[in-house]
Amino acid sequence: MTIRPFTLDLDRPLSTASGTIDARKGFLFGRDGGVGEATPLPGWTEAADDCGDALRAADAADDWGSALAACADAPAARHGVSVANLDARARADGEPLAAVLADGAEYADAVPVNATVGDADVEATRSAVADAADAGFEAVKVKVGARPIEDDLARLRAASDAADVSLRADANGAWSAKQAREAADDLAALDLEYVEQPLPAASLDGYGSLDGVPVALDEGLVHHDLGDVLDVADYVVLKPMALGGVDRARDAAMAAREAGVDPVVSTTIDAVVARTAAVHLAATIPDVRACGLATADLLANDLAVDPAPVEGGRIVVPDTPGHGVDVEVGTDA
Repeated sequence: MTIRPFTLDLDRPLSTASGTIDARKGFLFGRDGGVGEATPLPGWTEAADDCGDALRAADAADDWGSALAACADAPAARHGVSVANLDARARADGEPLAAVLADGAEYADAVPVNATVGDADVEATRSAVADAADAGFEAVKVKVGARPIEDDLARLRAASDAADVSLRADANGAWSAKQAREAADDLAALDLEYVEQPLPAASLDGYGSLDGVPVALDEGLVHHDLGDVLDVADYVVLKPMALGGVDRARDAAMAAREAGVDPVVSTTIDAVVARTAAVHLAATIPDVRACGLATADLLANDLAVDPAPVEGGRIVVPDTPGHGVDVEVGTDA
């Protein structure tokens, strides 16, 4: 067969709304010389067992169209199959994956990325933002929502004073509409690039009260149709694994741009194949904003050598055929 399961430990446990994650478990999928990655994440995609079932159905299909149809409703599995398909096509054409995704349009040779600063006290937040700027990052995302909103506002003020960077705040849906409304003037005064998912993802109500505060929706894309999200968002954070592939994510990015909403590409703490495919995707979005792709250091180990490391706040897009990751699927599943 052409499916290889894997487990990768995180460098340190990560707390999420769905629980604590200490490892990422997924599958590599190979076909016709192409390799894709399917790494499900609770709350974002299908469960691991369902992902494996969908991949096995795709593996038994006669052609790529049937393989993609077999996992159409399992986003992580479809991501793995679609990336393998695109990788196979790109390798056969002798072109980078970005060229196949761009379909004749120009694409960038490098992608800006943001640094992420986790929850910490005011001085530690200030120091981390300054360090990120010194390392060449032009955009920094600060995690908020774990503390009282007044404390987070103090942290964001310190971050704003620490360096001349585009500053983002990510609340992961932690604030109520009332809290966000009461903090709106203070948030607007900070001149943030945006606040990411300030309100719970299950509802799109409440965003009308945040006038003057640019808003990015992330988790909300799992719960709502893209069109409804575009009606209330200034930015959308596109995670290809959750959307079912870099092809679907690119369609969403182009739809967002047409609606006057800026797309940002991120990941679900993916391994190197999916992460690099996301870099290729980001390169095809004209004038893309800094993306959330500087995540390799969250993993204690990886599937292969990273062909697209972060350097000076940017990632150079691999120019070799396919996605550029040298990894074997094997026959151990």
